[in-house]
Amino acid sequence: MLESTHLYLAGIWFILWGVLWAVYFALDGFDFGVGTLLPFLAKSEEEKRIMLNSVGPFWDGNEVWLIAAGGVTFAAFPFAYAVMFSWLYTPLLLLLFALILRGVSFEFRSKIESPAWKKVWDTCQFLGSVLPSILLGVAFANIFQGLPFNADYVNPGGTLELLNPYGLAGGVLFLVIFVTHGAIWLAVRTEGALQQRAVNVATKLWPVLLVLVLVFLAWSWVGTKLFSNYQQYPVLFLLLALPVGGLLLMRVFMAAGKWWKAWFSSLAFIIGTTMFAVVGLFPAIMPASPNPQYSVTIHNASSSELTLSIMLGVALVFVPLVIAYQAWAYKTFASAPVGEDDIEY
Repeated sequence: MLESTHLYLAGIWFILWGVLWAVYFALDGFDFGVGTLLPFLAKSEEEKRIMLNSVGPFWDGNEVWLIAAGGVTFAAFPFAYAVMFSWLYTPLLLLLFALILRGVSFEFRSKIESPAWKKVWDTCQFLGSVLPSILLGVAFANIFQGLPFNADYVNPGGTLELLNPYGLAGGVLFLVIFVTHGAIWLAVRTEGALQQRAVNVATKLWPVLLVLVLVFLAWSWVGTKLFSNYQQYPVLFLLLALPVGGLLLMRVFMAAGKWWKAWFSSLAFIIGTTMFAVVGLFPAIMPASPNPQYSVTIHNASSSELTLSIMLGVALVFVPLVIAYQAWAYKTFASAPVGEDDIEY
């Protein structure tokens, strides 16, 4: 058993681990959404450049949160990191390759003035946005329902076992969340016909998102133990105020044409939904099903008390600096829509 101080630190880092994933989903999520919409909304080379430039100053900074989430998993919960990259090796490797393709596409697309060349990198941008959205949803949905660990933490079923109905539902949900988030971002950052197409997509996807969220919650209630903590401590249901409020305000602000407010509401919805799930998992990082005794938890996966203490000190210094820098970047580069004068070829 962990000593009280050690357990307290492990609990703090569990919450911080969840916050890092939540911020990553909220920020890189609209990048994925824009990349997914690229072949459907852009009707000309100019509109493609506008869409890409709308996320150009932000996408690589947004991925800092993915590196932070992975780094915290490795440093604070090394056993969980080891098990995660064993059981989820293939989807995580595909995720890595997709993110590399997406990053390269931003840089290489404009190097040669050839329609065929640009089409290749537009395809990479699309695949590098769709695949991470689905893979993250599949991976986390499988974590929510519990993985069939044994005493050796070996995955006898292989990757195909992850493609179960609940896991695939998580993939679809994540994709729709990110595409809606990206469409709202484009409504903020573009003008004219392109903006109107983005508005139409966001407006039409919102009821689809609402239905998917309700179905996934009902499925989680019946098929997982994600609500166990909430049943034991009903006061925790107050945490639903953020995602529910964010989802409803998205629609209110979309109807009013207040797209920045709609985007921040979408941000709140994603962060609130992620944290609702993280609290439902506690104290498990990777719950086991049907054998809970094999679950990877803060009790059996955390680093030493000294390591957690040092990490907390470092986080208290550097995380606010990262937040301040990103807030400055958004204020500086997202203060006005992207126009023809902002396009770089």
